Amino acid sequence: MAAVRLEAVAKTYPNGHTAIHCVDIDIGEGEFLVLVGPSGCGKSTLLRLIAGLETPTSGRIFIGGADVTLLPPQARDLAMVFQSYALYPHMSVRDNLAYGLKVRGTDPAVAAQRVADVSAALDIEGLLDRRPAQLSGGERQRVALGRAMVRQPQAFLLDEPLSNLDPALRAQARAELRRLHRRLGVTVVYVTHDQEEAMTLGGRVAVMRDGAIEQVAPPLDVYARPANTFVARFIGAPAMNLVPATLVGIDTPADAVAGIRPQDVTVGANGQLHAIVDVVEPRGHDYLLHLRLDSRDSSPFLAVVAGLAPPPVGAQVFLAFPPDRRHLFDGRTGTRLT
Repeated sequence: MAAVRLEAVAKTYPNGHTAIHCVDIDIGEGEFLVLVGPSGCGKSTLLRLIAGLETPTSGRIFIGGADVTLLPPQARDLAMVFQSYALYPHMSVRDNLAYGLKVRGTDPAVAAQRVADVSAALDIEGLLDRRPAQLSGGERQRVALGRAMVRQPQAFLLDEPLSNLDPALRAQARAELRRLHRRLGVTVVYVTHDQEEAMTLGGRVAVMRDGAIEQVAPPLDVYARPANTFVARFIGAPAMNLVPATLVGIDTPADAVAGIRPQDVTVGANGQLHAIVDVVEPRGHDYLLHLRLDSRDSSPFLAVVAGLAPPPVGAQVFLAFPPDRRHLFDGRTGTRLT
């Protein structure tokens, strides 16, 4: 395993489109870093730059302390797992696992031992003689990971490897990935657009927008102290409520944006803010309320409430917010103030 470092990495295509804007990031040895963001934000491009499948327009990439910026993919000693898994359909699981070692001229006895070790670690020993078409989605995912693992690369690059699985299987696969990472201690860079996946898998999360990294921090820190309004809205479900505000008590009053997560809103007969219930969404264990703060404003304000009897549509309620759960951002730049 090895550390990965990007220094002022940028990528602009011949048509003038800049996919990556001057990214600096250090990924520690043995770290599980998740790149998360909306579609088109540049996270897969950044992964391809690390892999050597794209060449940066400027900046440098280091793996294990060595400058690999201009090295081809095969010289970087990395393993990449795509969402399609890209298994060879005509080969058995055993041959799929061993193929990369075979083309590198690995001693057959060594290759066989690595395949056996990885098969045991991933609990796919009983699948070795099957072909990919005979496997479930979760089994194919484990085989794709195993094919990367037998190479013993310096780092693993995973590009939305769970996106083809159904929700229940994705949850199971996430847990398996976390256990596997704890056991092996390998360096992982993982791309997803799914914030739940990012929050449950990452030791740190890098939130991307328009080719730039907006914030890098442990998942709970990103949730509790988002760096700006974009991160505040992107991380967390339902999204954080953001409303215009004015900073007073200073020489010149300034525009600001106040934020509160729906889970932190108390709905009752007393509170700081008046609202009208617009929509009530039952979610099984609680209710999501869509509220209107002002009859002239159509922007919804969300609150999550527990209990068996939520306020009905049309009810007038009051909202309260714990002081330590409030967020404040600059009204012009969106940057966090407190």
